[in-house]
Amino acid sequence: MSRVLERPIVTGPTPSGRALAARHAAERNTRPAHPVRRFVDVHRRSLAWLGSVLLIAGLVQGVGMAGSPQRIDDEGTYTAQAWSVLKLGELAHYTYWYDHPPLGWLQLAAYGQLTFAFERYDIAVIAMREAMLVAMVIATALIWLLARRIGLSRLAASFGALAFAVSPLAVQFHRTVYLDNVAVPWLIGAFLLALTRKGQLLGFAGSALSFGIAVLTKETFLLALPVLAWVMWRNSNPATRRYTLSVAAMVLTVVGTTYLLLAAVKGELLPGPDRVSLATGVAFQLATRESSGSAFEAGSLLNQTLTQWFQLDPVILVAGAVAGVAGLFSRRVRPFAVLYLAFLVVVFRPGGYTPVPFVIQLLPFAALLLAWAAEAAVRRVRRRGATRALGFAGAAVGIIGAIVAGPIWFTQLRGLWLADLDAPLRQAQVWAEQNIDRGDRVVVDDAMWVDLVQAGFPRENVVWYYKVDTDSDVRAQLPNGWRDIDWVITTDSMRTFPDGFPQVSQALDNSTVVASFGSGDQQVDVRRVAPEGQEAAAEAADAAAGTRLSLGSQLLANPRLSFTGDGADALRGGTVDPDLVVALGRILASHELSVSTFPVVDGEDGTLRRQVVIDTVDGVPATGAVGDALADEFARLGVGYEPRSSSTDNDGLTLLYPLD
Repeated sequence: MSRVLERPIVTGPTPSGRALAARHAAERNTRPAHPVRRFVDVHRRSLAWLGSVLLIAGLVQGVGMAGSPQRIDDEGTYTAQAWSVLKLGELAHYTYWYDHPPLGWLQLAAYGQLTFAFERYDIAVIAMREAMLVAMVIATALIWLLARRIGLSRLAASFGALAFAVSPLAVQFHRTVYLDNVAVPWLIGAFLLALTRKGQLLGFAGSALSFGIAVLTKETFLLALPVLAWVMWRNSNPATRRYTLSVAAMVLTVVGTTYLLLAAVKGELLPGPDRVSLATGVAFQLATRESSGSAFEAGSLLNQTLTQWFQLDPVILVAGAVAGVAGLFSRRVRPFAVLYLAFLVVVFRPGGYTPVPFVIQLLPFAALLLAWAAEAAVRRVRRRGATRALGFAGAAVGIIGAIVAGPIWFTQLRGLWLADLDAPLRQAQVWAEQNIDRGDRVVVDDAMWVDLVQAGFPRENVVWYYKVDTDSDVRAQLPNGWRDIDWVITTDSMRTFPDGFPQVSQALDNSTVVASFGSGDQQVDVRRVAPEGQEAAAEAADAAAGTRLSLGSQLLANPRLSFTGDGADALRGGTVDPDLVVALGRILASHELSVSTFPVVDGEDGTLRRQVVIDTVDGVPATGAVGDALADEFARLGVGYEPRSSSTDNDGLTLLYPLD
C-alpha cells in the first residue's frame, strides 16, 4: 500500500507578519512582569527624585573630602581601631577600655575588608572617610523615605534630604570619621520601620534591632529610645500591640545585653586592680567626664563647639528649632519635634558634657522638620481663611532663612570643595617617614598613627599622645618618662589638650621645632626632644653652629670648589650640615665640583641645610650617568658621610643628608 502523507488543511487567510508580531506582543503583556521591573514601573517617579537627590549628595560630600577638613585625632582613633581589628586581630590599637561600644569600628573594619579600602588609599583616615560617604548616602535615602512615610510630597522629601546632605555643617561633620555617622542610618531606619503599617511584628522587631545597633555604635543615641517607643505605641495596631511591643522590647534587650556579655566574658564587667571595666567606662561617659561648661561662657568647650557649628551654618539648627516648635502642634511630626527639641535641651543643659559631633544626631531631624514646615507653609498659603496668614508667616521665615543661608553656604561649601587643609599633616608625615629613624620613639596625633606604622615604624615606637600618661602599658615602655621620647609631632589637638598629660607637656617643653608645615589651626610641627633638657640642648646647638661656621670657612678656601648660585652664602653663614661639608671636602680631594645651592628641606627653616645641588664635576654636567657615578662615590664614603638619598635631573645631582 502506498503511504499517504497528511497535511493540515488551511482554511481562511494566513496571518501576516505584522499580525503575528501584534499577537506575540499581546501574549507578552499578559505574562507576569519580573518583580524588579514591576517595582521600577510603579515607583519610576520616586526613583527619579531619589536618584537625583543621592547623586547631588554624593558629589557635594565626595568632592574634596580628602583635603578638607584636616584630619583630627578622633578620626585617627576610630580608624586605628578598625585597622587593628583587620590587621592585628584586636579590638583596639591600645587597651580597649569601654569608652565606646566596639560595634562602630567593627562596621568600619567590615567596610575596609569588603572594599579593600585600606589598600586603595595611602592615608588610612581617608579610606574611612569613604565609608562616611557611603553612610551619608544611605542616611539621605532613608530620610527621603521617612519623609514620604509621614506623608510629605516628593518635592518636600527631596528638600529635607538635601538639607541634611549639603548643609556646610552637615558636609564637614559627615566627612569626618565619627561613630555618629555610622549610627545615623540605623537610627533613621529604626523610625522608618516603627512606622510600618503592615506586618508590624516583623517591622517592630527590625526597628528594635536597628535601634540596638545604633546604640551599640554610639551610646548617645540611647537618648532617642523614649520617642521611638512612643512612635511604636502610637502606630501599633491596638489588637496586636501587646505582642508587637513585647517582641520589640525583647529584641532590643537581647541586642543590648551583648555588650554586657562581652565585658563579662573578658572579666571586665566591674572595676578591679590593674584592669579596665565596663562600669568604669560608663561612669566616665555619664558622670566623671569634664563638663563642657556653659554655652554663654566665653572660652568654654560648649561655647567653642556652638561657635564652630554656627560658623559653618547658622540657619539649619535655628530654623529646625522654629520648625520643631511649630511641629509640636502637628500630630504627623510631633514625635520628631519633641526629639529634636529634647536634643537641644541636652546640648544646652548646665554642667554636662556635650560631644562636638553631637550635632550629627540633630541634623536628620532638623532637616525632616524643615521639609514638613516648608510644605505646610505652602499648603496654607494656598488655602483661604485664618490659616493662610500662618502660611505667609512661615513662607516669610523660610525666605529670610534662605537669604541668610545662601551666601554662607556658597562660601563654606566652596572652601570644603577646594581647600586642602590636610596638606600640612600629609607633609609632616612624609617628612617623618623620610627623616626619622625607625628606632626612634615618636609621639603623634592618632590621625597619623596607622600611616606611620604601615610605613615601617614599629608599633611600640609610634605612641598616641593620649596614652603616654594614661596607659600603664605605655608607661612601662617609658621608664624614664618623657626622656624616652625622641620626637613629638604636634597638631592643633595636641596644642590644646587639657593639662592632664604631664609627660607630654614636659616633652614639648624640652623640644625644639625641626620642621613645620602650614599655619594657624592647621599647623603641624615636628619637634625633637632633648633628653638632657632644653638648656643643655641650647648650649649644644650653639656649639654645633660654631662647628658648622668653622667647617664652612675651611671648605670655602678649597680652590677645587666653585659656585654658580648662593651656595657660598650658606657656607659662610654656618648653616650647612657638618657631615655634608666633610663629605664634600673628601670628594674634592679627587674631583673639582661646582655647587649651585644648598636648598632648604621642605618644612625646615634653613638653620641647618642638609641638601646640596652639584651642577658639574670636573667640568662635566653632573647629570645622567655622570651624576649617578658621583652619587656612588658619596655613598662609599662610609657611615656618617653617605647621603640618605640622591637624585639627578637637568639641574645636576641633588644629595640629601640625614639629620645628625
